[in-house]
Amino acid sequence: MNNQRSFFFNVDWVTVFIYFALCVIGWFNIHSAVFDERHPSIIDGATNYGKQFTFIIVSVIVGGIILLLESRFITALAPIFYVGTLLLLMLVLVIGHRVGGNQAWINLGGGFRLQPAEFAKFSTCLILARYLSGPNIKVSEIKSFAIALAIIGVPMFLILLQPDMGSTLVFISLVFVLYREGLSPYFLIIGFLFIALFVSAILFSPLAVIGVIIAIVALIILLFRRNKRLVTTLLAGLAICVVFVLSVKFIYNSVLKPHQKVRIDIVLGIKSDLKGKGYNVNQSKIAIGSGKLWGKGYLHGTQTKYSFVPEQSTDFIFCTVGEEWGFAGSVTVIGLYLFLVLRIIMLAERQRSPFSRIYGYGVASIIFFHVMINVGMTIGIVPVIGIPLPFISYGGSSLISFTLLLFVLLKLDSNRMGIV
Repeated sequence: MNNQRSFFFNVDWVTVFIYFALCVIGWFNIHSAVFDERHPSIIDGATNYGKQFTFIIVSVIVGGIILLLESRFITALAPIFYVGTLLLLMLVLVIGHRVGGNQAWINLGGGFRLQPAEFAKFSTCLILARYLSGPNIKVSEIKSFAIALAIIGVPMFLILLQPDMGSTLVFISLVFVLYREGLSPYFLIIGFLFIALFVSAILFSPLAVIGVIIAIVALIILLFRRNKRLVTTLLAGLAICVVFVLSVKFIYNSVLKPHQKVRIDIVLGIKSDLKGKGYNVNQSKIAIGSGKLWGKGYLHGTQTKYSFVPEQSTDFIFCTVGEEWGFAGSVTVIGLYLFLVLRIIMLAERQRSPFSRIYGYGVASIIFFHVMINVGMTIGIVPVIGIPLPFISYGGSSLISFTLLLFVLLKLDSNRMGIV
């Protein structure tokens, strides 16, 4: 009895409350986004909002089961979860159902589909935490770093074959886990540098970009010419940057798909396509802006009601929040996410075991990336890549996978004092 009571008090109920709040917010906004007067009940199983209610119930049951399991059971099964999701990612390439150009779903019957890519995020976090928490593993060493990248890269490659660019990019967020565990910050700086070079090479002439880089490197060499090691490193870096800038046009024109290029052009302001590829984002911004301070009220959003924004119950669900709840509602939702991510980081930092800490940072990284990109694409500051808003967007695979991510961390945290 004492152990059960201690377990109850050691569960972080603040995080559980935020989880329920976001699920309920999502459920009501899905109801508003796809409201059907023939099925007004919010729990009508014939509608998406009725199905979302079922997904919430299933997710809560899954979360409850996780809290009752032993943490050692979860840790031991990490490799099985990882291999299992890799097999599902291979299977979906053979028998998968194609939606919106992506072969990413497996039909389960009864109108329900499974998206393996969503569960791959959970299993990758688990196996990455297990590997990095092993003895004599240091991310700063080349071998350990390479294996960690392989763990992240294999599911990324399989998801890219679907091809689902949005879900693929989510895995990049796990680099922050590696950074927390000892990866040099120079890797992050180099990453941001190459992003800046990529954008610059698209906006300006590659030769002009190369000229600026050469000028900057020449100035640094002039100031530190006596440091031969620095000069050698700068010259090697200059060569790499020149090759990269010259290859950007090839990547942009030959690797990226036409719709991906158009979305990047729209975000960078190179072109405006309000009736084509830019239609979703333009209507999204109109919907959010029309909500003003307090919003138009529940079920009273005109952009929502007349379906001006496609995918409004999934990728663009934040439009409904902005239109019907206004700026105040939008800030509240973003505030909940911010508090959730900070809470997860706090939980991660107070863990006694490296496995739990690393896993916690994986959860925080994935949720933060999803929120930042999803909200960013609805207001037009990042390209549209099609990823759900955690706990709010419609979808069973998404909700259950995020529930797994979060509740496994809650279970690990509840056992941090050695209570089973």
